[in-house]
Amino acid sequence: MANSTKVAVLLVLLQVSCAVSRPHISPGKSLLVNTPAVMTVNGFQEGEGSGPAACDGQYHSDEEFIVSLSSEWFDGGARCGKLIRIQDSANLHITAKVVDECGDCDNEVGASAQIWRNFNLDPSVGEAKISFSDVVE
Repeated sequence: MANSTKVAVLLVLLQVSCAVSRPHISPGKSLLVNTPAVMTVNGFQEGEGSGPAACDGQYHSDEEFIVSLSSEWFDGGARCGKLIRIQDSANLHITAKVVDECGDCDNEVGASAQIWRNFNLDPSVGEAKISFSDVVE
């Protein structure tokens, strides 16, 4: 095989390798990394909030690791069903699934009571400073 052919094959393999290892981000959606936010308590069960979750039209148990996001982060539903990693001030991490939008919220992650308990936080506090990142699948 000629040297130029070997180089061309090697370049193609490198391009394929880079494309496969690159995080998959939906077109038009930016990757959120260590984004500062306020975590609030959100009820996802029937009778607790404003209605069923925006992503699937269903109510969810407060025992699930689920969140709602402010509209800017919800991104018109682009993050529906996606995972985020929430980090508290003690550097503890919890992974949660996006199921709802908080249309009247700003820089807010509305978390289920289960998430609050796993951070050893009292939900009656109402707010906690956190950061979160998209989990790249």
